[in-house]
Parts: sequence; structure tokens; C-alpha cells
Amino acid sequence: MRQLAATNPAATPEARERKPRGSRIAILGYGFRPFFLGAAIWALLALPVWLAAYAGLGWPAAAEARGFGALDWHRHAMLFGFVPAAIAGFLLTAVPNWVGRAGYAGAPLGLLAGLWLAGRALLLPGMPVPHALAALADVAFLPALGAMLAPSLIRARLWRNMPFLLFLALLACANGAIHLDALGLAPPGTADTAYRLGFGIVALMVAVIGGRIVPAFTLNGLRRLGRPVELLPAPRLNQAAIAALVAAVLADLVAPDHVAAGALAAAAALLHAARLSRWHGLKTLPDPLLWVLHLGYAWLVLALALRALHVLGGIGTAAVATHALAVGCFTTMILGVMSRATLGHTGRALAAPKATAAAYVMLTLAAILRVGGVLLLPEYALEATLAAGLAWSAAFLLFLWDFAPILLRPRADGRPG
Repeated sequence: MRQLAATNPAATPEARERKPRGSRIAILGYGFRPFFLGAAIWALLALPVWLAAYAGLGWPAAAEARGFGALDWHRHAMLFGFVPAAIAGFLLTAVPNWVGRAGYAGAPLGLLAGLWLAGRALLLPGMPVPHALAALADVAFLPALGAMLAPSLIRARLWRNMPFLLFLALLACANGAIHLDALGLAPPGTADTAYRLGFGIVALMVAVIGGRIVPAFTLNGLRRLGRPVELLPAPRLNQAAIAALVAAVLADLVAPDHVAAGALAAAAALLHAARLSRWHGLKTLPDPLLWVLHLGYAWLVLALALRALHVLGGIGTAAVATHALAVGCFTTMILGVMSRATLGHTGRALAAPKATAAAYVMLTLAAILRVGGVLLLPEYALEATLAAGLAWSAAFLLFLWDFAPILLRPRADGRPG
């Protein structure tokens, strides 16, 4: 375990916390606070908007006119609204620990959060602003986040963490391409390719971050539970799993329906399943903060497998695999990381509150309904999707019940942050 912690400064962020710069406003006391709260609130609000349109209640003509129909808005609101807020909260908290600097806080943090909020507000359906103006505010967020993080990473020469800056840049490019398509300034089909790139980049971030924190948190957590385990390093397996996922993402961009794309997705699924199998997941069942991370990573394996089955065998649809990735993998990992990081960085015990543990269950139900319900009972796709949306919303309502007060109030131990 000492070797793992030494090579992975993100493995135990709670133990490596640095004193953040001061802020009189608790919500601006540390990077995770405004973005974890914003991500959860946006998740709770944005999905019902889409569900209403999906159920046939209509969509503003102004939104259609500016190139963002209901499905386009839904995809964008989740992948480039909800997910980047969670990424920002994680990186703005992890980078100070990686480099040993004060945490991001105060006015700069508030301005960055305001930029993210502006993008969400200006892109609301029916908002009477030109799409170009809304697009500028929205696209600016990820480059601004990268610009805030880059100096610390470069000064500390943390080359192994530099790919996160590349990930942010690629996500920003994908977001920009989607807006250009909506504005009629890009070739037809650009948005679909950009969405595939966005999903692929976030999947890679899950694989990289998950490969660091899931085994490390598991070893620490099982030790606290009196059930210590050993985990031998497997660098070649880790490298092969990441390389296979990179290849699968590239194939999905170039030829998403080609047999090679399916074969690479299958190979990535097998390698990531092997990776996950080494992390003692079954022993984490007594601790929701641990098993939720294992479950989120397992959804990555399942999403890749479903992608392979669709391309190679015509089983299911591309949308089913995408929702296994989005609802199952991304959201489960995000909810688990937000819970743990918030508890650890606000001076609280690493134990999931009851409502949050229930939120993990509701989110799992949402993923099963959205993926399994649509796959196995396609004639009830509408009902399964609506039920999944209600379960998703319930999960974030439960999370906010526990964590909104924690995120809005000072640390329990009186320290800054």
C-alpha cells in the first residue's frame, strides 16, 4: 500500500489535503463545493425537462429554430453540462493535492463557477438569446478550467497527470464542433462524431482515474473494516486496458459500425473486466462508499461489451450501449466520487449517509431500467425510459438531501475549506 500511495498521489486525497486559500463564503472555500453542488442540481433539473419532451409535452420552437432539438439538448446538457461540472469539482480538488499547493477558492473559483452556470442558463430551451452567444459562454468553460489547472501541473512537472489537460482540450473541441453543427457552420454529421468523441474521452477519464482511486480506496477502506487485502501491481494489464480503450474510442470515431470497432470494444471489455476482478470488489459490500465505485467501473465493462455485441452481432442498439456508459458508468462513478470527496474534504467520517446509500441504489435501478428495460422489452421503451428518469431524479434528490447542507456550510472541524 505504501508503494501504491507513493506512485499515486491521488490515491488518498483526504490524507494529503492542503490548506486552501480562504473564503468567507463556504461554497467558494474549495473547488469541489460549487461544482459538485451545481452538478447535482443540474442533474435533478435537466433530466425532467427532457422527460417532459420525450413524453410528448412539446418543445419550444425557439430551441428547435436554433438547432437544438429536444434530443440534442438532452445529450448536450448531460455530457457537456453535468459531466464537466463533476470533472471540474474533482480536478480542482485533486490537483492541489497532487502538487502540494493551496486549494482553489474565493473569487477565481466563483468566476469559473459563474461561467459554467452561464452556459447552462443561456442554453435553456426557449432562452431568447442568439445561439452563438450561448455557445461562446458554454465552450469557454473547459478551456478556462484547463487554464486554471495548467500552471500548477506544469510547475510541478507532473507529466503523468498532463493527459487530463489534453482530455479537457478534446472535450472543449467536441463541444465546439457540436455548436458549429447547430449553427450550420460544420458539415452534416459533425455533431454525432463530436458526441462519440465526448463519450470516449470521458470513458478514458473514468478508466484512468478509476484505475487509481478504486484500488487505493478499497485497500484503505477494507483495512478500516478490519478486512485487509493485498493487491500486487499489474502495470502491463493496466497499460493494455487503457491502450485497448484508446483504440476502441478511435475506431468508434473513424468507423463506428466496422467489425474492427466491435472487436476492439470486446477486447477492451475483457481487459477492463480483468482489471476490475483484481480489486476485491465483493469484499466491499459492507461499505457503500466502496462498492459504488466498483459498480461504476463494472458498468464501463458492460457498456463496452454491449457495444461489441451490437456491432458484431446486431444485438441491441448503439443507444443502449451509450446509456450503459452514461447512466451506469459515468453517473455512478460521479455520484460515488462526489460523496467520498465531499465527506473527506469537509472533515467528516468516510461513511455514506443513509439517504446517499439509497441514492446509489436508485441510480443503479435507473441504469438497469434504461439499459435492461429497453434492451429486453423494447415494446415498453417509453415506460422504461420514463421510470429510469424518475429513479435518476430520485437519486440526485436523495444525494442533495444529505450533501447540499454539507457543501453550503463550513467544514465540520473548523478548518478552512
